[in-house]
Amino acid sequence: MSEESAKTAETVDEKANTQKEEWTDFFKFLIKLLLVILIFRSFVFSPFNIPSESMQPRLLIGDYLFVSKWSYGYSKYSLPYSVPLIPGRIFASEPERGDVVVFKAPPVNDVDYIKRVIGLPGDTVQIVNGEVVLNGTLVPREKLSDFVIPVTENMISANDGEPCYRPEFEERAEDGTRHCRYPRYRETLPNGKSYAVLDLQNAGFPDNSGVYTVPEEHMFLMGDNRDRSQDSRFPQVAGQGIGMVPQENLVGKASFTVFSTDGSASWLLPWTWFTAARWDRIGEGF
Repeated sequence: MSEESAKTAETVDEKANTQKEEWTDFFKFLIKLLLVILIFRSFVFSPFNIPSESMQPRLLIGDYLFVSKWSYGYSKYSLPYSVPLIPGRIFASEPERGDVVVFKAPPVNDVDYIKRVIGLPGDTVQIVNGEVVLNGTLVPREKLSDFVIPVTENMISANDGEPCYRPEFEERAEDGTRHCRYPRYRETLPNGKSYAVLDLQNAGFPDNSGVYTVPEEHMFLMGDNRDRSQDSRFPQVAGQGIGMVPQENLVGKASFTVFSTDGSASWLLPWTWFTAARWDRIGEGF
């Protein structure tokens, strides 16, 4: 082999080795990035999107929020796919009444739900004419102005074409735009936590219930949209009621909204990604 050919072969080998090192460095970077994301999602913040109307008026279908993972400690439910790497619950702390929490819903424990904490261990909870009686005392409730929300594409999709619960709650303007109008109230718990709720009707159960006693290390949870929430008032049935929820099932505490969309965007029309966004909802806390 001539000296020139040897140098050419050496150059080719150097280029191949350089490319191999670049690919190796790239894969190392990807692995490190995935580890950072995994750690961040497991122990700091995790994203959560709202698929239903059970937490109106605070949360709407199409809202995306961050959930703080450290607020109540960590368990296997803090990890993606509930990988059983954490025994029991470590650094545990109890939520406060009024907190909005994300949790795994019993009895299956593989679906994320979001509700508001109403009762803690030892509390008694009863619903009378749609109002909450906590430890024998009626939780104060005052009437607010009606909650009026424009009908959006994601509301129509989620409710089989009937976005306003029942036709009597829907209004149509002269220009053809549609809105839902719901009775809205403000509840104030004994610890001072105050929040708005919707109460659309007063029927039998679940607007009138027996007395629930919250067991040790459990929570009584309710949706703010009281007539559209399968919550602790209902017995544990997969995909329906959740009954009393163990605190071990906590995933985290709702922190703030990071994005919101009305569902009208199309992946094939990039400009609609911006027109569909509800910018005024971004950054809202709890």
